[in-house]
Amino acid sequence: MTANPIKKCARSESWLNEESIAGYVFSLPFIIGFLMFMLIPMVLSLYYSFCKYDIQTPPEFVGLNNYIRIFTNDKVFTKALTVTCYYAFIGTPLKVIFALIVALILNHETRAVGLYRAVYYLPSIIGGSVAVAILWRRLFESTGTINAIFSNVFPSLAGFNWFSEGPAIWVLIILTVWQFGSSMLIFLSALKQIPRELYEASWVDGANGIQQFTNVTLPMLTPTIFFNLVQQTINSFLAFTQCKLITNGQPRNSTLFYTVYQYNKAFPAQGKSQMGYASALAWIMLIIVSVVTMLLFKSRSKWVFDA
Repeated sequence: MTANPIKKCARSESWLNEESIAGYVFSLPFIIGFLMFMLIPMVLSLYYSFCKYDIQTPPEFVGLNNYIRIFTNDKVFTKALTVTCYYAFIGTPLKVIFALIVALILNHETRAVGLYRAVYYLPSIIGGSVAVAILWRRLFESTGTINAIFSNVFPSLAGFNWFSEGPAIWVLIILTVWQFGSSMLIFLSALKQIPRELYEASWVDGANGIQQFTNVTLPMLTPTIFFNLVQQTINSFLAFTQCKLITNGQPRNSTLFYTVYQYNKAFPAQGKSQMGYASALAWIMLIIVSVVTMLLFKSRSKWVFDA
């Protein structure tokens, strides 16, 4: 029996029914926003990365000159990349570990546990704001609260310069570790999903608290640890506000984040903009983040437990 051609035609035009049209209409804001603020700017930045472009004059195609200059004649690029990698590879594990510890503490049901969770999550909501960056700088100034506290315990540290070349990067790392709230909530959610039967079985076998953590909790949390590690690593490579407002890369570029260096090239305080050069820097960072993420995914099979 042959199919009814009328029904076949109706099926072929089903994408024009009312439900489909409604879906397209509701998706339109996202599609327009994605095209205008993501795809088109990315394509333009890729083109500008091969151009000499200062915003005020039309772009002049120069081929690979920007990339050659970056890798052969830009010591600040190397310094900024080194500082950013140090910040990401030191700050991210500390942040994830601290978030896990707090999540384990808050996993115990108490009367005010909801309040505690909200309070500990608060730094992640306001942590990237301009106000917090300014407040953080005030805290670590020579006459700030941190020195006032330490001077009472260790008088020799009175007036310690936290923004000198050595400790300055750690001021920024401490700030990112303090913003552990989002990772903590994800860990809390994962802890709730671990079957209680596993703990009961390990308790029957004579496992103590430490053994339960290393043999039950930690393996079951490895997918969540992996997710937080990837997410926070990417965020660390893209950090901007902390460096720009707290240290502005000083002293001697010891805290110069890659994104701040890129911003300074695109919008310099003095001189002409180097938007083409900044675009090349942006695409190099995209490649670096992609490679780091790929390596993390490659390592997944070696330490992530998939139930």
